[in-house]
Amino acid sequence: MALSVPTPTATLPFKYAIDSHHSKPNSLFSSSPQKLNTTHLILQVADSGKWSNMVSFFPGFITEGRDVQSLKVDLYEAIAPLDRGAEATPEDQQRVDQIARKLEAVNPVKEPLKSDLLNGKWELFYTTSQSILQTQRPKLLRPNGKIYQAINVDTLRAQNIETWPFYNQATANLVPLNSRRVAVKFDFFKIANLIPIKSAGSGRGQLEITYLNEDLRISRGNRGNLFILKMVDPSYRVPL
Repeated sequence: MALSVPTPTATLPFKYAIDSHHSKPNSLFSSSPQKLNTTHLILQVADSGKWSNMVSFFPGFITEGRDVQSLKVDLYEAIAPLDRGAEATPEDQQRVDQIARKLEAVNPVKEPLKSDLLNGKWELFYTTSQSILQTQRPKLLRPNGKIYQAINVDTLRAQNIETWPFYNQATANLVPLNSRRVAVKFDFFKIANLIPIKSAGSGRGQLEITYLNEDLRISRGNRGNLFILKMVDPSYRVPL
């Protein structure tokens, strides 16, 4: 869960939130939306009287599915050149936020904390959190590898994972506040994937999951920051 929370100590070279790297545009950003094959459905409606009462249903269903896929493509294309948000202008941020809100309005999972779709490892593609982006630092002093966040609903555990060059990690307990929002309490940090440090209790925040399906998650933090993540490994388990 990428969260913007207080920095624990000056010695820690990373934030409790998900950070990111200067990634190359992913091929998915240029992909076309998956189109629903409606030929069979239309033929059934035309050829069988028993389907006649569903004629008015299918056009709405088809339009909604295409609209969601189109919004996803728009979102990926808007994010692609922004270096996970580090290069975003206020106008860029506004455009991404507007597309995200359109997706949030048609969120298919109303209670994400009860859904298995939340489980697994997610890659951060975009955020507005400055505690993650660290744009005041030279690029060489920011994480340059991919950054992941993993969640397991059954154990209420979460993990943030940095890759090159720092390889820092943080684990946290999740406390549900409702079916969409959790309080996040970090318990352990690991420097360079080697040195474990127990949290002094200052690493806290909240996260609301505002859109969720099998491949895309949109979340908003308690400080108003936006986080957009893509599923990469639904089988991943967070250490207890």
